[in-house]
Amino acid sequence: MVPHAADPDGSTDPRTYKVAFVGSHGVGKTTLCFELAARLKRRDLRVDLVKEVARSCPLPLNQATTLDAQAWILHKQIADEIAVAVNHDVIICDRSVLDNYAYMVQKFGRIKVFDAVVSSWITTYDLLVKVPILHAPSFDGIRDTRSDYQNEIDRRIESLLKEFRAECVRLPTWSRDGWVEMVIESLSLGTEQLGLFEEERGEP
Repeated sequence: MVPHAADPDGSTDPRTYKVAFVGSHGVGKTTLCFELAARLKRRDLRVDLVKEVARSCPLPLNQATTLDAQAWILHKQIADEIAVAVNHDVIICDRSVLDNYAYMVQKFGRIKVFDAVVSSWITTYDLLVKVPILHAPSFDGIRDTRSDYQNEIDRRIESLLKEFRAECVRLPTWSRDGWVEMVIESLSLGTEQLGLFEEERGEP
């Protein structure tokens, strides 16, 4: 298994390394998840994905969402991350608890009980990758296509990242080229695993 950062209780037992792409809707997180997974699988790592849970939510989304809907999404995100982590070296998450929470906060404001959940769970990610907005969202059957709402969520995510003191890798806004390579360079897998990426980087 891939070495994992120390758990909150001080344990450093090996377990799954967890990467999450965060950002507003329609910015390309899902595509990046699959691209990164393919690259890591070529290095013989056991990789799986946590897909965007909002797509399976039976309750209203976007600006018509309800508190129940957002609570369902937040808790299912956590449950899916726990389930997928079993028997995998790396899991790649299409969103995290934090950017899912951003939609709740945008509609209902900060809620103490959910603040506590997000504050605790955000520490379980080994790497957060913030995906910027490069263009307006296209219709995908789920998310709102208005640019103003997309930007509002992006600003809310930025605010929550600061408030929860969550460190992240920020992908550049000028070009999508090289994003996956930048994420791979940011993976701190420990000295035993660094050799897995030498071929990717063109090193001998």
